[in-house]
Amino acid sequence: MAAEPLSVTSNPLDDDPVFALHRGGKIEIQSSIPVRNAEDLALAYTPGVARVCTAIAERPELVNDYTWVSNVVAVVSDGTAVLGLGDIGPAAAMPVMEGKALLFRQFANVHAVPICLDCTDVDALVETVVRLAPSFGGINLEDISAPRCFEIEDRLRELLDIPVFHDDQHGTAIVALAALQNAAKLTGRTLGDLRAVVAGAGASGVAVTRILLNAGIGDIAVADSKGMLYEGREGMNPFKAALAAETNKAGFSGSTEEALAGADVFIGLSGSTVSEESVASMAPDAIVFALSNPTPEIAPDVARRHARVVATGRSDFPNQINNVLAFPGVFRGAFDVRASAITENMKVAAATALAAVVGDDLAEDYVIPSPFDERVAPAVIAAVAEQARKDGVARL
Repeated sequence: MAAEPLSVTSNPLDDDPVFALHRGGKIEIQSSIPVRNAEDLALAYTPGVARVCTAIAERPELVNDYTWVSNVVAVVSDGTAVLGLGDIGPAAAMPVMEGKALLFRQFANVHAVPICLDCTDVDALVETVVRLAPSFGGINLEDISAPRCFEIEDRLRELLDIPVFHDDQHGTAIVALAALQNAAKLTGRTLGDLRAVVAGAGASGVAVTRILLNAGIGDIAVADSKGMLYEGREGMNPFKAALAAETNKAGFSGSTEEALAGADVFIGLSGSTVSEESVASMAPDAIVFALSNPTPEIAPDVARRHARVVATGRSDFPNQINNVLAFPGVFRGAFDVRASAITENMKVAAATALAAVVGDDLAEDYVIPSPFDERVAPAVIAAVAEQARKDGVARL
């Protein structure tokens, strides 16, 4: 018989339904097989387990068939860039990582273990994750501050032969691309017809820009807190300098507002604000993705006065750009074919499949499906698995 959980002293915070829901954590580990008697115990543990261990020692790939490794993700954070809260440390980051694990299981039947690391040094973090990696089929990096997150992901992808995915970057990018594909379609254009301005050169801003470049955006320019990124601008880190070399064909060197004049698309990922006048100066049938949380760069009702399509990162407005539309299906698809990596083409395929779910229901207030649309995960899973095979990273 399972032991009863220890009683916990009540806390006035539990009067708040949010705290009450989080009491004791949001996830747990359950057995997948029963242990009812000595025979079951001998099969599940000693002596039977020794035969499985020996087989894996002789053929390491069998770990994917005879343990849970091939269906479990490590959700790893150092707590340096949590939601809109910033550097709050590993302990305070745990509720978010638990939530991420919950969503993996809920939406794609992927098991996930939250791991909050008490180290922020890049070398130490990379080494720690590499040492943990044999226990997992994939690594989901979460809430790690830029520009460290870029180097950490790049190094882990080089060192590991399992999927490594920084969701703050690529989950946001996949969903933003899907929504933009549909917004362009709604307004009678293609991505190649669009000029976009991205406010924010952090993790999500860089990733959104890169996936749009890969998908064929006409032109895209990126701004940080000091203004537009352009070749030759002083004071840029290597990641911004590389981005500047591939973007901003029009050569904007001033403010975000100046670049928005005549632009087709605004994507806000910076936590800053943009004026109504700037949005009004955009091209006809403008598209505004004001994605900062909890406060969008411009109020959606204000943006709608001038823009054809408006999206935010919030659930209380239409067209929510929500990462949960992407990351569960991306990992499920990768796991289903035991992919060794998640390629750029797999991300674009996920976005295209996600956009297709909307279908003939496409409208100004519906360019991206709901996370609770049961068609979402199967569509993303199938697209990612198929693209993994095409890209030669599938092992099944």
